Amino acid sequence: MSLVNTSTSLAETSFNKGNPSYIVLLTLVAALGGLLFGYDTAVVNGAEKSLVAFYIQAITDPAHYQYAVAMITQYRVLMVIVLFIIFLIICGQIIRLVGMKKGWIACLVIIAALVYWAEGFAAKAIPTDAASLQDTADVIKGFLISSALIGCVIGGASAGFVSKSLGRKNGLLIAAVAFFISAIGAWKPEAFNIFGTEDAYSFVIFRIIGGIGVGIASMISPMYIAEIAPANVRGKLVSFNQFAIIFGMLLIYFVNYFIAQQGNEQWLLNEGWRWMFFSGVIPAGIFFILLFFVPETPRYLVMKGKDEKALKVLKKISGNDSASKILQEIKATTHEKNVPWLSYGFFIIFVGIMLSVFQQFVGINVVLYYAGNIFRNMGSSTDSSLLQTIIVGIVNLVFTVVAIYTVDKFGRKPLMIIGSVGMALSMTALGFAFYFNQLGIAALIFMLVYTAAFAMSWGPVCWVLLAEIFPNSIRSALSIAVAAQWIANWVVSLTFPVMNDNVWLTDKFHHGFSYWIYGVMGILSAIFMWKFVPETKGKTLEEIEGLWKKKPEQTVEEALLTNPEF
Repeated sequence: MSLVNTSTSLAETSFNKGNPSYIVLLTLVAALGGLLFGYDTAVVNGAEKSLVAFYIQAITDPAHYQYAVAMITQYRVLMVIVLFIIFLIICGQIIRLVGMKKGWIACLVIIAALVYWAEGFAAKAIPTDAASLQDTADVIKGFLISSALIGCVIGGASAGFVSKSLGRKNGLLIAAVAFFISAIGAWKPEAFNIFGTEDAYSFVIFRIIGGIGVGIASMISPMYIAEIAPANVRGKLVSFNQFAIIFGMLLIYFVNYFIAQQGNEQWLLNEGWRWMFFSGVIPAGIFFILLFFVPETPRYLVMKGKDEKALKVLKKISGNDSASKILQEIKATTHEKNVPWLSYGFFIIFVGIMLSVFQQFVGINVVLYYAGNIFRNMGSSTDSSLLQTIIVGIVNLVFTVVAIYTVDKFGRKPLMIIGSVGMALSMTALGFAFYFNQLGIAALIFMLVYTAAFAMSWGPVCWVLLAEIFPNSIRSALSIAVAAQWIANWVVSLTFPVMNDNVWLTDKFHHGFSYWIYGVMGILSAIFMWKFVPETKGKTLEEIEGLWKKKPEQTVEEALLTNPEF
């Protein structure tokens, strides 16, 4: 017990003995990856209507049937390629988890099933009737709008390899370059169409490149902050990454609104949306330049045997008195560089995956990506929907600040459970508002309550937990949780337009059905947090690692369920 108390005391004093300003500056630079994460994923919100008019609407027009044939055919090819890439990533993660001997059998079954599906999918006849074309157009719309998320899956899954092989800092540099390329390509997809596809899919490919940057940054930015932050302020500093994500979203909401004011509706449909995407070159360029002025994290330097460089960084962070002791703590948990991901059992992997999946299945990105569409369903004009989207962004930002100031005081679990309950109630109420066509101020309030509940809980705190729970020697296993998060995000974003625009569901439930689904997910997420996730408030990363070490007398799962400290 005395060892734990000494370590905790050391963590609590190191922030003040070191250089708090330096730690904050490093956090701000790393959090720019989060800002670009929010900026790049939310930019599509303002451009969604224009993209539909520019690329999707003609699919349902009999006068442009050849265009519809080309779009549907290329969509099917791209979807097959995308799913093969994603399932290869999943196979790689399975093999990394259970080893080649067991993993290849599961992967063989997965690939065989995918080949069987792809043959039938590609062989389907091109629809000719208006209703089928409209349904297909809705699916392609979801694919177009959510295309960046495909890259996020790839980037998130590869971030573990990148962070371990190239370093945390170099990983963020790669993300900055991907952001920059994506902003240029999405601005003029026809001018940079080197892919031999319809221009719509040139746009998709450039968005996928940006998504790779988002996926890498989504893992490495909070990892970088967690590895340079003292334990007593780690929750606050890692939460700042989520603040940066939301600030990036709010920033692009304002940028989109400003651009929309520069011309009429037709100009916005033809040109305005392009400048929304191009605006991303500014934050991407700033991020790239600033990264040259930050160091690599001490934990990565120790893993690479660069103890002297690590000690130098630690002295700047924690002060001369504490640096040597902290270095020894780090070395004690990073001596195994290539240990299997299942060294601490499957349960820690399961917790990471489920945290990620629930963060998306509660439906937050439906609000963030499709807010304008939702508000237009409520009867708002384009300008009004963009303004209401800004209100959502402001609420998101304000309550993220609440999480930053409470996560180290009240703990991770209470905030997450309260947020889950709040989201479940507000999403259920929003579904009933649509069902009974009560789409005035009450519906807006329900959406704002939902956003506030997410922002003070699952938004920032989920990333805090993901950055904390994986032990040093298997921290790259975080990539499997990040990949799961982006796959879940993609599934939600791809299916929402189908559920929301489906004629039968709309006739029966008046756009309310999907919100009830997300409400149920909120309830399940609360139960999961209550039963299975440990409290990590105030613990060093090395102490958290001790939570997962197997005990001969009980499993980790039993310990979590029976120990009141958790």
